[in-house]
Amino acid sequence: MTMLDTQVIDLARMLGKELARRNWMMGTAESCTGGLLAGAITAVPGSSGWFDRGFVTYTNEAKVVDLEVSPDTLNLYGAVSEPVAQEMASGVLLASRMSHVAVSTTGIAGPEGGTPGKPVGMVCFGFAVRAGDGITTRAATHVFPGDRTQVREQAVMFALRGVLETIGASAEMPSPTLA
Repeated sequence: MTMLDTQVIDLARMLGKELARRNWMMGTAESCTGGLLAGAITAVPGSSGWFDRGFVTYTNEAKVVDLEVSPDTLNLYGAVSEPVAQEMASGVLLASRMSHVAVSTTGIAGPEGGTPGKPVGMVCFGFAVRAGDGITTRAATHVFPGDRTQVREQAVMFALRGVLETIGASAEMPSPTLA
């Protein structure tokens, strides 16, 4: 296990403790991370007590069918965008009445696929929280350095930290160190 793996599991464990304390469930919607985020979460023993489900929606069609992402949003902004990331995260909460919070990842892990406006390493994140009868969302974008594996691993760390921040919990963990 690498140092990054240890940090990811520690963050997932910290998130799990906070969600369990609140008696909350969460879900994920992943594109560029391809299930790594859900894998990190479910690596924590007892995660079935706070993790409901994860979607891997790699294609635009999957985003539309499984997460109710608007085709108009995809056409207007592209799959790698904050509006799509927000719709992906809210789509998890629409699909899962048990989940209180959700996170999504959509990005360009590389080595190819980057453009001047959307470089390799760019990942957009959506965070959604059930608030009464509605859903509140926020988004973040980050460009990570490194190869495909490093981009995806850093995106998982960022997503876990982002969920902790979204629910008002502290994620006092060191930043990942790239080998």
